[in-house]
Amino acid sequence: MRRPNKDSTPKMSAESTRLITYAQSIVQAASRFEERYWEHNLDTHLQKILKANHQDNIDAALNQLATLDLNAYDALMEAVEAMSESCALEQEENGQIVKYEALLIVAPILAWTRFSIASGPIPAEVCSTLSAQMSSLLLADGVKLALAPNLYSIDQMPRSHGEAYALTLRLAQAALKNTALHPNKKVPETAPFLADTRYLIAVLVVPQGSPFFRWQMPSFHPQFIEERARCLQQWQTQAIPHINRLLPGCGVELLLPEAYYIACREADKAVRPISIRAAVHYLTHSLAIEADGLRAVIAGFGDELSEGMIDEFRVAFTLVDNDDVLYGIVWPIYGLDEEEGVNEGMGSMGGSSAPSRRETQDEISSLLQQAGVTQIKRHNTRFASEYCDDCGTPLFADPTGELVHPEMPEDMPPGGAHFH
Repeated sequence: MRRPNKDSTPKMSAESTRLITYAQSIVQAASRFEERYWEHNLDTHLQKILKANHQDNIDAALNQLATLDLNAYDALMEAVEAMSESCALEQEENGQIVKYEALLIVAPILAWTRFSIASGPIPAEVCSTLSAQMSSLLLADGVKLALAPNLYSIDQMPRSHGEAYALTLRLAQAALKNTALHPNKKVPETAPFLADTRYLIAVLVVPQGSPFFRWQMPSFHPQFIEERARCLQQWQTQAIPHINRLLPGCGVELLLPEAYYIACREADKAVRPISIRAAVHYLTHSLAIEADGLRAVIAGFGDELSEGMIDEFRVAFTLVDNDDVLYGIVWPIYGLDEEEGVNEGMGSMGGSSAPSRRETQDEISSLLQQAGVTQIKRHNTRFASEYCDDCGTPLFADPTGELVHPEMPEDMPPGGAHFH
């Protein structure tokens, strides 16, 4: 999801400085009580910034900490995400003020096709059915739910923490008051990809301190892991027929609905292997060849100013007897720790959980081999992230190491394939 823009250096304000101070105080706290004290101050300050939608103040603080204090960066990012995907509400009931908590969630849908992956308004009857299934299969008893009546692509999701907070608040009020939601018909166009993610967005509202999901209920505490798995299986079984109505001509896989940011990150990672399979499927059918007639070229790419860091791997496809790049896919590296791990060196600088460059290439190679591609070339050189000046398409390394624009044969019928 959102990461600070490496090329922007917003001016530091008093609000940004205070965010930095609170984040560093949390890291330096010597007791749990002190940590909670600083967290409360940070949350209170963040809520004011999010309500005012002053995203620049948040970005400035994150950019500063990304270069000076990674532990404080993590603390601030965690707080920003938590505050923007939740809110507190109050409502008078029977003469008393009842406090509620709301959580923004997404239900990711991995989709792949040779054609087009739909997005946009969801028919009222499908939205009602999916809401009922989500409530009965996934949510704790008594949870109020508001499901946005749109199927979203990543380009149509909130672009800032302030926008996410505003959406959370709007959906939470609709859930609490049980008011109808209308589809948003003015969403941005989204580029068609062979494999991509679509999202159902919802807000859950519960009395303060109550559980949101079934596996949080006291009766499931001893086996919450098994209950989570069972909930996912039931969601996949019962929801997929209705999701297929929204995504005709697509293969789909449903992930577990969870809090907004973690679910989006998991979906980002999960769609990468699917993009490889979809690319091989597209090329073999379009060119009328077998998968072993393709060659894949894997190369790491990064910003020129990032001092050896790899931001993404790009996989180019050629025929085995020709160096012309026909098509390519991008394998992004998500998360600060993972970026730290995939670098010119061989170790995992960001921690033992971060993959090394070789490990990531091994994973990509294994997926290509599973899809039937046996000729695989790896470049050990790190390339600068360059794009076509005319159309913005990523440039890919051919077998000789030259950066080129992918081009399908001129006699190919027009299609909707784009680079993922």
